Amino acid sequence: MTASHPVNPLFARAIGALLPALAALALAGVCLAPLRLLAAPRLPTDPAEVLERLPLRPGDATGAELAGLRAAVTRAARESPADPLPAARLAGRYYELAVARGDPRYIGYADAVLAPFASSRVPAVLVVRGQLRQYRHDFEGALQDFAGALEADPRFASAHAWRGAIYLVQADYAAAKTECDALLALDRATLYGGCIGLVHAYGGRMEAGSAALRRALDETRDAGNRLWLLTRLGEVAAWRGRPDEAEKHYRAALALGIDDGYLLAAWSDFLLDRQRPAEVVKWLSGWEASDGLLLRLALAETALEQPAAKAHVQALADRFAAAKARGDSTHRAEEARYLLHLAGDPAAALAAAAANYRVQREPRDARVLLEAAIAARDPAAAQPARDWLRSSGFEDAHLRQLESASAR
Repeated sequence: MTASHPVNPLFARAIGALLPALAALALAGVCLAPLRLLAAPRLPTDPAEVLERLPLRPGDATGAELAGLRAAVTRAARESPADPLPAARLAGRYYELAVARGDPRYIGYADAVLAPFASSRVPAVLVVRGQLRQYRHDFEGALQDFAGALEADPRFASAHAWRGAIYLVQADYAAAKTECDALLALDRATLYGGCIGLVHAYGGRMEAGSAALRRALDETRDAGNRLWLLTRLGEVAAWRGRPDEAEKHYRAALALGIDDGYLLAAWSDFLLDRQRPAEVVKWLSGWEASDGLLLRLALAETALEQPAAKAHVQALADRFAAAKARGDSTHRAEEARYLLHLAGDPAAALAAAAANYRVQREPRDARVLLEAAIAARDPAAAQPARDWLRSSGFEDAHLRQLESASAR
């Protein structure tokens, strides 16, 4: 969940991440340029000046959709300035685009839209603000927002789903199950299936987890929900050592034709593990704006010894340096993989992976910590991941091998 793996919108299609995921996190308005280009920012004197228009894919209706949502915000500001719902809808859509496209600039836009309603206790506003906070890994702040939404409306199901997503990232499976049970009590079968499926899978009951995710898939026709469930079914099948089944689920998700950064990251990791880097290059062409996807593209290009690898590795170095200069520590899992596999610095990779694991404790976070500890020959540093594997009963054979190797 992503990580990075996110937290991508069904149950946390939204989780997706928790994604996570998976995903690039940044402060408002920060572009993904090299550090040297960020050294001397220019402040516009005209607030109406357009600095950049984010690219849309050919035939994409998103531009018209956003224009309509912006118009609604402008109209509300004029006619009913105390009404926060148009702003919450626009900010929520910006959040979805940030997750789907791996472009954190949309998070800055969402922040700006919600800024006039910073003191609002309307549940829809609190949930969107909580989503933005968890995107930056401010999990405690996000949990406070979701709790506030439930105080105002105890039947606000998405707040329960998001709390469950965060507890999963923190490896607090008992707390996550409580949120799943709340979704069941609210008769939200699909959300419940996604939630309890991951609680089971992370907690050492992968067969039960896979069955719950499949039941949820059978119960929904919504394309976005199906994409999220198919992605997670692919991950669980891969953890269970069933690559053919995993590929079937991933390809079914991809066939839906919906942009989703978490899906592409999980699919790319699967292909890299299967020694199929050429396919990663094909799938990730045009996704360089996302740090997480650029990392996977650079890993694939490096494996293939392609000329583009050098420039992409340098771009990652610049982005991580820029994040550090801003005090942004939300990319630590990706930075650890970059340092370990592309920069060849196991000690620095281990420091980044250990710092990340203090905040995010999903399987992918444990994996990079174990790998970095092995490379740095520091068994003690991997102890938190080994403790999680033993207490959770997580069944992934590869992580179990890393557990043994890291203890030596």
